[in-house]
Amino acid sequence: QVQLVESGGGLVQAGGSLRLSCTASGNIFSINDMGWYRQAPGKQRELVAALPSGGSTNYADSVKARFSLSRDNAKKSVYLQMNSLKPEDTAVYYCNAEVTMTFPRVRRDFWGQGTQVTVSS
Repeated sequence: QVQLVESGGGLVQAGGSLRLSCTASGNIFSINDMGWYRQAPGKQRELVAALPSGGSTNYADSVKARFSLSRDNAKKSVYLQMNSLKPEDTAVYYCNAEVTMTFPRVRRDFWGQGTQVTVSS
């Protein structure tokens, strides 16, 4: 199996910053896409930002110019720097990775347990 461990959520005032981290471990041959999604109460889970291995980052329009995604392939980690946070950014943030497993050699999607981000006005 594959585990995604997240950290970095919390409570922050509007205009503040947070940095989320996610590290993958386990039965991993390679990681393809890696990124973050979020789900606010009563809403569907939505893409925040995702970065394919060797590709360019895809950001949700609502976070462009405020959030920055980076990836460390050697550490199997992805980071989300969130600046100029707004109350509407409040949600549970989930790390996602599309992994090619070592055995069996198949691609699967994996999710972290989620980390709460709350932005107060």
